Amino acid sequence: MNPRMKIPGPDHPITIAPNPKRVRVSIGGDVIAETTRALTLKEANYPAVQYIPREDTVPSKLQRTQHTTYCPYKGDASYFSIASGGKVLDNAIWTYETPYDAVKEIAGHLAFYPDKVTIEET
Repeated sequence: MNPRMKIPGPDHPITIAPNPKRVRVSIGGDVIAETTRALTLKEANYPAVQYIPREDTVPSKLQRTQHTTYCPYKGDASYFSIASGGKVLDNAIWTYETPYDAVKEIAGHLAFYPDKVTIEET
C-alpha cells in the first residue's frame, strides 16, 4: 500500500453516484462533452464534480499535457487542454487513469474545471 494514500472516512468523506441528468460541457457553444452517464463525486466540503466517460467527449478537442498532480485520496491525476475556437485552454481537464480503489469508479472519466468551461445539467 502506498504510504501517501489516505482512505476516505468521516473526517474526509467521498461519495460517487450516477448523475440522473444529462451533462453537457461546452466553451462558447462548442460542445466538448455530452453524456447521460456522468458520475457525481462529492468530496468533503468541496463543490461536487461531474466525471464524464472519456468516450462521451470529442477526442479531437482534447490535447494531453505533461502536467500531473497527486491527491492522497484519489491518486495521480493527468491533464488535458481543450482546443476550441482557435484557442487552447491549458490543463482544463483532469483524469485519474488508475485511481485508488476507494474511487475506482472514476477510472476512464474526465473532469472539467468549471471556471474554464460551461457545465450544464438538464
